Amino acid sequence: MTTDGTPPEGKPPAPKPPPPKPAAPGKPDLSLPVPNAALDALSEAMGDAVEEVTWFAGGVSVRVAPERLIEVLSFLRDDPRSRMNLLSDLCGAHFPADEKGFEVMYHLYSIPNNLRIRVKVRVDEQTPVATVIPLWATANWHEREVFDLFGVRFEGHPDLTRILLPDDWKGHPLRKEYPLEGFTEQHPRFR
Repeated sequence: MTTDGTPPEGKPPAPKPPPPKPAAPGKPDLSLPVPNAALDALSEAMGDAVEEVTWFAGGVSVRVAPERLIEVLSFLRDDPRSRMNLLSDLCGAHFPADEKGFEVMYHLYSIPNNLRIRVKVRVDEQTPVATVIPLWATANWHEREVFDLFGVRFEGHPDLTRILLPDDWKGHPLRKEYPLEGFTEQHPRFR
């Protein structure tokens, strides 16, 4: 460049620097509440049944007392604002350090309203959970699986027997205290 800012003769002008890139968007806070008509309807109709509400990744979870479970699930299935007509999953979890060591989760979906909600109950080892087969027949095998792997009992279930493991299997393998290699006397490799 010459002193007046023009390029010297015979040389092309220097390329302009590229414009600065826009800043990357920040990560969304996945714990923020997201509007959910099913939660609104439940809170309005029977808010006293809800013990806890949590949000994660755009989904909402509500924890209810075991004695209110059927009432809450029936409401969510039948109320026109929620219409949770599909039990997409029912699963369990074990929290041995917790006073109530087991959690059963009901993943509900409304096909007509395109809504999701997760309902949770916490129970100890001696407390059974009411079966939801009268509400969603598909719960039959889901409940048997949770019984088989965690030992959670479902009161009123018509055939609460093992579904994945042999009938003579010892223990429930998804409990935290279950040995990592299982009980060797049960495993065909050690017989």
